[in-house]
Amino acid sequence: MKKLTLIFLFSFYVLNGIAQNKPNIVYILCDDMGYGDLSCYGQKDFATPTIDSIAKSGMRFTQHYAGSPVCAPSRASLMTGRDPAHCRVRGNYEVGPDGFGAGLELLPSDVTLGEVAKMAGYHTAVIGKWGMGMEESTGAPNKQGFDLMYGFLNQAHAHYQFPDYLWRNNKKEYIKENSGGKNGAFSNDIFTKEAIKYVSEQKKGKPFFLYLAYVTPHAEMIVPDDSIFRSFVGKFPEIPFTKGKQGTNGENDFGAYRSQKYPAAAYAAMVVRIDRDVAKVIAQLKKQGLDKNTVIMFSSDNGSHKEGGSNPAYHKSNGDLRGAKRDVYEGGIREPFIVSWPGVVKPGQVSNQISAFWDIMPTFADIFGVDLKKEKVVTDGFSLMPTLTDNTSAQKQHPFLYWEFHENKTSDQAVRKGDWKAVRHDPDAKGVELYNLKTDISESKDVSSKYPQIAADLKHIMDTARTPNPYFPLKRSSDLKINKPN
Repeated sequence: MKKLTLIFLFSFYVLNGIAQNKPNIVYILCDDMGYGDLSCYGQKDFATPTIDSIAKSGMRFTQHYAGSPVCAPSRASLMTGRDPAHCRVRGNYEVGPDGFGAGLELLPSDVTLGEVAKMAGYHTAVIGKWGMGMEESTGAPNKQGFDLMYGFLNQAHAHYQFPDYLWRNNKKEYIKENSGGKNGAFSNDIFTKEAIKYVSEQKKGKPFFLYLAYVTPHAEMIVPDDSIFRSFVGKFPEIPFTKGKQGTNGENDFGAYRSQKYPAAAYAAMVVRIDRDVAKVIAQLKKQGLDKNTVIMFSSDNGSHKEGGSNPAYHKSNGDLRGAKRDVYEGGIREPFIVSWPGVVKPGQVSNQISAFWDIMPTFADIFGVDLKKEKVVTDGFSLMPTLTDNTSAQKQHPFLYWEFHENKTSDQAVRKGDWKAVRHDPDAKGVELYNLKTDISESKDVSSKYPQIAADLKHIMDTARTPNPYFPLKRSSDLKINKPN
């Protein structure tokens, strides 16, 4: 029923000419890039001039959050506009014959950014990593509002930086340059070429939404052996990573990540390459005369990681934030977020607006001119248009933000309410850790004993905010089976 309704709405909007003069949107999502990995967010070991220039031309957010500290639930939150208390996908849950990395698929009842764009007459494309449903599932991109899909469907397949094949819609396209284990075509290079090709085919007056989901600086930490990589070799202290062995930093290769003698150099090269690739996409927009009517958004799905030899400490990738990927502390979930929109967003702005991935859908809807309530689309977010248009007095504020994580023995939860942040590592715990992010961005001083009522308030939110989820029940210490000696 939902799909038939969307087809009708698409036809209605196109026939009535509403799609004309709508701005294009290019949303660029990196994979495991930390809050401190861009020069404009404090990175000192390497430079990101292109992305810095996007920030200078628009707005840089300092308190923007991902949907989760790991890939699949974070991307599902972004795509569906639901927070972790209500999203169906709340973890890296594998289903079906494809096994590891296949991901819990989106359902026909889920409404995505792609479908909202279709309501307004947009052409839609996802290039890069999907991770929310395989080709025959209900979560396949072509069943979730995207006209074109090119890239990885299975997110574990995205662990290989030189893939032997990629998906174009529902068909595999083999990469001959990588056959037989050769490193001939780097995944992000392939995606950048495909994005440039896609933009080159667009015309003025026919709006498009491109979701460009890069797969770096996620492991494996393998990059082309070129001048970018070589410029960083020997520049940083290194701990080599050997495939199949537990790393010095406690990393796991997940059976996929190959050995890397210079993981710190590889990480730096990955971020610099992203900056270079974004420049290429922007150059194509300018060549097509589309840059003045294109919104560019840039972010990452979770914090920097400790996989395949990488370590956030190498480049202070998560800035002054505590934790990393797989943590509900700030280092796992606070992300860079940059928006450029010529003629609408004033240049050089920095916003402290507290926002999250689930705010992107209502923001897109405002840009597209789609009334989500009228279309009965449910979202947990608030449009950021008042902030983007310098009308902050009209900006709705979240009563709180909520996260959960299920890959440890017990479930982690976090709540932010104003400047206060609570963390709990076991739903059975009597109390919570409490931090004042205004004075302690590093979450180094637990002040729960000093402010017991605030701690109790945030604990109550953890206890009551979420809806039950059969795939992701809260794991409690009281539920753990204790093996007693005979």
